[in-house]
Amino acid sequence: MKIVHLTSAHPRHDIRIFVKECVTLANAGFDVSLIVADGLGEEIRQGVRIHDVGAKSGGRMRRMTATVKRVFDAALALQPDVVHFHDPELVPAALRLKQAGIKVIYDVHEDMPRQILGKHWIPGALRPLVAGSVERVEDWAVQRFDAIVTSTPHIRDRFLSRNSRSVAICNFPILAELVRDTPWEARRNEVCYLGSISRIRGIAPIIAALPDTGVRLNLAGLWSEAGLYEEMQREAGWARVNDLGVLDRSGVGEVLARSKIGLVTLFPTPNYVDALPIKLFEYMAAGMPVIASDFPVWRAIVDDAGCGLLVDPEDPQAIAAAIRELMADEARAQAMGEAGRAAVLAKYSWAAEGEKLVALYRTLEAC
Repeated sequence: MKIVHLTSAHPRHDIRIFVKECVTLANAGFDVSLIVADGLGEEIRQGVRIHDVGAKSGGRMRRMTATVKRVFDAALALQPDVVHFHDPELVPAALRLKQAGIKVIYDVHEDMPRQILGKHWIPGALRPLVAGSVERVEDWAVQRFDAIVTSTPHIRDRFLSRNSRSVAICNFPILAELVRDTPWEARRNEVCYLGSISRIRGIAPIIAALPDTGVRLNLAGLWSEAGLYEEMQREAGWARVNDLGVLDRSGVGEVLARSKIGLVTLFPTPNYVDALPIKLFEYMAAGMPVIASDFPVWRAIVDDAGCGLLVDPEDPQAIAAAIRELMADEARAQAMGEAGRAAVLAKYSWAAEGEKLVALYRTLEAC
């Protein structure tokens, strides 16, 4: 079966799209291609053919029109049996591909209507209207696709009544990348935050907490809001930041191996309270305790594993107190890290999720 994954917005080596899904399907024996829009050219990697339709340019609206058209044209030209798309802006193109007789899978990474409610670039008064419109379009479109893949059970449940072939493929870590036998005593007095950096992902309270902790922060990721990086550099806590920029998977592994605590203190926005952030499970897989937002879904994971502390993510003093508490009791922190790793090995690894993805494709192959 010939499979083509589509993205007009994500990088070609995106962890969920390429590293996990495309490579897993290629290893299962499928003919897998990935269409991207980054201007970096054609590539074959790990059995996946990457086709580039040219770099995005001209802002968000041009990407949602001109770039989407180029992605659609490239997908149609490849004549696949299945297209598997990853961006809501591709819904109209995916419907046209479905009309052309191609099976279509919609991969829903985020609860988009809830995510829109926190988008800083949409005027506040318009966000509920935009979110409502997006929800109505998604709810109508998913009934026409052959399957829906979601990153969490919560998102799956939203679509299940409209498409019975809705499957949660959670964004759990690939253990071979992250599980290392790093002795606790070899780790530094450092905490880490990995991933996209923005206000609603909690960067300001983290920076504000640092002066009261005696630790340094390993900060790695892409800044997603204009001016925020410069604003954080003016804060007193910035003197305790190791500003690492965007890292490849090897670099991520090195940071996880040297840090003692992982921070995942996202704000309580509608999109995050039911999310399963990959960084939470990466920290656990790396054998470090976590300091996480006190959301019910996250509390169930952290308390069940006994792998960290939960805090109010908007309170710098609470974050600082949690860091100090773990740093003052190294034996407890180490035990929490070991418990988190054990939980990931037992419950939260990509291997089982990859098997679910392959099973879905086997079902479509038989249809």
